[in-house]
Amino acid sequence: MGVSDHFVPSLCCQVTILEAKNIELKSHANLFIRYYLPAGNKGRIQLNTKQISTKSSPMITWNESFSLECSASIKYLKQQTVVFELRRKRKLGKSVVLGRAEMPWKAVFESPNMEIDRYWLPMVSMNDGVFETGLKPPSIRLSLSMKMVGGPTMEEREKQNKGKQRLKNHIDGGCDCGADYEIFALAAALEGLV
Repeated sequence: MGVSDHFVPSLCCQVTILEAKNIELKSHANLFIRYYLPAGNKGRIQLNTKQISTKSSPMITWNESFSLECSASIKYLKQQTVVFELRRKRKLGKSVVLGRAEMPWKAVFESPNMEIDRYWLPMVSMNDGVFETGLKPPSIRLSLSMKMVGGPTMEEREKQNKGKQRLKNHIDGGCDCGADYEIFALAAALEGLV
């Protein structure tokens, strides 16, 4: 298998919007969450949850997930955030932002198993006079995760790193093996591709 045939791993970002609390509006409304995921050079991707009427239930529950496979570098993603907006649907098809919050992807990368599960994210109120006064700020409960897809597994990467370390030790040991060194280097390189 040539280098160009080698499958390069990518990341799968998953966002799950579970529910919302502390949303006591002065009048009934259809609410949804709009969130924005970073999309490299293309800016960001905008997604909306389904609309939930505040008349139908005192609890606002979405339980919606979205997965996106991306090939952006980890360094790039660690500098990005996911932006969440609580929005109220208006009659003419437009919506207004009621609350806003951001979650840095860096927090996901630094969490155990690259997963933040069922986290309550407080929002900053963006529209004074819409919520009942004296209440806690609105919050959404969400889960975020990042998984490697394709490419070598952790065990395979450790095996590759050990092969590279053996090669480095061989070279640093001052061995003047001539052709043996070239065969060893070629074998180590091929081992990394398989």
